[in-house]
Amino acid sequence: MNVQLFIPCFIDQLYPQTAFNMVKVLEKAGCTVQYNTEQTCCGQPAFNAGFQREAKEVCTKFLKDFSGSDYIVAPSASCTGFVRNYYPQLFDNSSHHNEVKELQKRAFEFSDFLVNVLKVEDVGASLHTKATYHDSCAALRECKIKEAPRALLSHVKGLELVEMNDVETCCGFGGTFAVKFEPISIGMADQKVTNARQTGAECIISTDHSCLMHLDGYIRYKQLPLQTMHIADVLASGW
Repeated sequence: MNVQLFIPCFIDQLYPQTAFNMVKVLEKAGCTVQYNTEQTCCGQPAFNAGFQREAKEVCTKFLKDFSGSDYIVAPSASCTGFVRNYYPQLFDNSSHHNEVKELQKRAFEFSDFLVNVLKVEDVGASLHTKATYHDSCAALRECKIKEAPRALLSHVKGLELVEMNDVETCCGFGGTFAVKFEPISIGMADQKVTNARQTGAECIISTDHSCLMHLDGYIRYKQLPLQTMHIADVLASGW
């Protein structure tokens, strides 16, 4: 199966190893992975900040960069959710309308693609730690992803997965929300980290580095004995 790789801006700039690990897992699952070096942003930051016209320009480029019929896989439910749910709004009653409808069917978050398209749950990973899983708002609410990441993690040898209280509560990042409403954002991060620590976990795992970046910043500031890991990095461990 041919797969087009979409790497979000912040992963490209801050967490490139996660992208390489996603390629590693997809190739092991039998995919031929292609990366269009012309790709840029999906347009979400501009759209969320209220700049819809500017966002549409970026989104139009995304449509061009990812034209065709291949699946598009991203290590981010946030970007995937934006493409699936807001491109139809931006391109409603336009010449790109049908193209966007097809794009919705081809765009997948990494764990969702593994479990629900490739039908793969065990990639042979091993990681000896106790961890808890954080449901990102985008994964849970925009992409309806709940069971797929947990199914994958249940097959990681040596990994003890424990659920935290209020697991579906937002971590407080929310993109520009963390900048505009910093005190509230920090309070939400504190609640999420407190719930994670109460499980005895050594690590927080999620589908979204945006959430993990926010939580890791709080953890480092407080000098807490807790780490964060993207699910692609977990699945690429031990082999």
